[in-house]
Amino acid sequence: MLLVLGMALVFASAGLWAARDFVTRHVTSKSLGDLAPGYAATKQGYNTYAGLVCDIGLILLALHFGNVWVLLLAIAVFLIGSAAVIVGEVVTYRGLKR
Repeated sequence: MLLVLGMALVFASAGLWAARDFVTRHVTSKSLGDLAPGYAATKQGYNTYAGLVCDIGLILLALHFGNVWVLLLAIAVFLIGSAAVIVGEVVTYRGLKR
């Protein structure tokens, strides 16, 4: 089960990267009600979010295969990516014109 989910997330992130311009233009750059587009509407933010999806897939694959070093590396990358997303969202929010 972990193998299937991990591979699905890795392939989903590859699809997100392949369709980056389309998804950014039609999904992430749109307002969500009162919320303005955030960090995912930027090129760097979109790539970071897609990377997190891939990294979750890698964590599941590392768990499936029992590779401790890949698991630790994937968790470290996930934590760094999560911190980058939080900082990016804060910077994007503070940069909004009100």
